Amino acid sequence: MTIRTTLLSASLMFCLCGVANAAGKATFSNPLLPSGPDPWIVRDGGTYYYMATRGDRLAIRKTNDLTRLAEAQEVTVWRPPASGPNAQSIWAPELHRIDGKWYLYYTAAASGHDDDAHRGIFVLENAGADPTQGEWTDRGQIKTEHTGIDGTTFVHEGKRYFVYSPYVGPDSVLSIAAMANPWTLSGRETIIARPDQNWERQGGRQILEGPEYLAGPKGDLFLTYSGSACWSDDYAIGLLHAAPGSDPLDAASWTKAPRPVLAKDPGTSVYAPGHNGFFEAADGTTWIVYHANPGPDMKCTAKRSPRMQPVKWNAQGQPVFDRPAGKGVVLKAPATP
Repeated sequence: MTIRTTLLSASLMFCLCGVANAAGKATFSNPLLPSGPDPWIVRDGGTYYYMATRGDRLAIRKTNDLTRLAEAQEVTVWRPPASGPNAQSIWAPELHRIDGKWYLYYTAAASGHDDDAHRGIFVLENAGADPTQGEWTDRGQIKTEHTGIDGTTFVHEGKRYFVYSPYVGPDSVLSIAAMANPWTLSGRETIIARPDQNWERQGGRQILEGPEYLAGPKGDLFLTYSGSACWSDDYAIGLLHAAPGSDPLDAASWTKAPRPVLAKDPGTSVYAPGHNGFFEAADGTTWIVYHANPGPDMKCTAKRSPRMQPVKWNAQGQPVFDRPAGKGVVLKAPATP
């Protein structure tokens, strides 16, 4: 971000988005906004698009400078019908650019049944260049083998895959399937991870949710996920890995890190970090966006705020996640297009 030579007021210098300036380079501090559970950021050309769970609608902010996200207008692009399978509890939106069109994946519950047995993942399509404009076409519910939440999609070696968090017995697990198109599965699902570690079973539930794909620089496949109940301070981000050349549909391809890669840090006043996404900045660097609480015992509410920080890579091509940056910690901002 280029700083104009005009004087800036103190209020602007310390606005909610945490913009500062050091040696002529844009910086910021977390959180990006006061509220924003399940945050998502994607860049298309010179524009970053941001979404988060709003509960009763789908809304997008767009900006070319993420340090000024708080100044970006929030545009509501879709509201649920009064009744039907996707009438309430609109969660975890993800915006993807696929084959020249925009696709919005989101979780919803059926009218009159706001429970795990009536949740699913739905898809909207927009052929326009700007997802805050144009018409969204309802592509319906993805026909998964189980009810579930938090769907995402990725391409590996020219094939598209879908990963989500289905309810299987008392557990929330991670399952993958191939896709025939952005809203249709092809073939059977494979469960690739279950909540079998102690840290994934906190808060009275056994949960793996919020899967997100991350391509390694040496061909490795990574999937992050959030473990434990979101109302627990011990909600955290774990990591699955598949070696280059592996079949993503084979459960044996995936190995789980023995501990979270991003967890609560009382020293920085970050609690229950989770439900992350990844995005590529304009300079090609990889960033993680996630939500967290600024204090203990704050549960799973709209007080969860969005944060971001860069992801590094070690010599073996493994992602390295720094400790969660707390409020007031100054970080170099993602490159502006």
